Amino acid sequence: MLNVGIDIGGTKIAGGVVAPDGRILERLRVPTPTDTDALARAVADMVAELAARHEVNAVGVAAAGYIDRSRSVMLHAPNIDWHNAPLRAQFEALIGRPVTLENDANAAGWGEYRFGAGRGSTDMVMVTLGTGVGGAVITDGHLLIGANGSAAELGHLRFVRGGRPCGCGQNGCLEQYASGRALQRELSDIADAGGVGARVAARRNAAGIVPGADLALLLDEGDEGALEAVRRVATALGEACGAFQAVLDPDLIVVGGGVAELGDALLEPTRLAYDTSLPGFGERPTARFVTASLGNDAGLVGVADLAGLRSTAEVAAASAAGGLGRR
Repeated sequence: MLNVGIDIGGTKIAGGVVAPDGRILERLRVPTPTDTDALARAVADMVAELAARHEVNAVGVAAAGYIDRSRSVMLHAPNIDWHNAPLRAQFEALIGRPVTLENDANAAGWGEYRFGAGRGSTDMVMVTLGTGVGGAVITDGHLLIGANGSAAELGHLRFVRGGRPCGCGQNGCLEQYASGRALQRELSDIADAGGVGARVAARRNAAGIVPGADLALLLDEGDEGALEAVRRVATALGEACGAFQAVLDPDLIVVGGGVAELGDALLEPTRLAYDTSLPGFGERPTARFVTASLGNDAGLVGVADLAGLRSTAEVAAASAAGGLGRR
């Protein structure tokens, strides 16, 4: 059975037809409309176009934001004007098919768990390092959503008491210390200090940013300023992962997002900080660290798979109750 996955981002909507083994058979991509009604129609049009060429079972939609436990209402979205919006019902009315709604970080984590770096794991934590920090938790083969639907907001763990202000309204959140934005802040501080930061300063563009390709080159050349900036971010990430281990006890920690493309330059100091912050280190099992493997496709693939699983479960439940097809 084929399912459609839709991943709504702040600037683009990515859609695709996904096979049961996680392969994307066809892709579409359109800009994200600023008007929410136009956005909903764009999603429906994308599904209709894909369904015209494929036999589609169910549809999954992933978006950033807080979704209620029933996975029906978007309580708040950071990039789109959704507040207590009954998105699942709205999408189903426009699409005419069952729709599964999921947080984008959860969808990406599920995609990695089922078809990517997390295959074979039973208990997995995924930390996505982009502009901010996203998270997903799989425990005993199930996606953790929590009592109110908002579990696994790992980027908003209070990491430093009274620390840097965060866009969520709090202070000291992990994403202020272990994200793409945090890495650029560390690079800027090191560049401004001079000394070992001289080569980092020379790589900054007109916006004051060190592009990813330039940072990778500096790291390959062993530049101490670049290495120190990455170590600072990796140390924060590793210490937080030690806390995740103490609470969740995963067998695998998957690091995704743009910052994860730094590879071992990020993962090695992350593992060191994790080891030194883990309660009982040396006397207990620890998690493996790997980088995510599905890239930007993880959310699309993950939410399509969740939609297929939900559809299968609903049919099975209805059949067992003698009411096949009843929702």
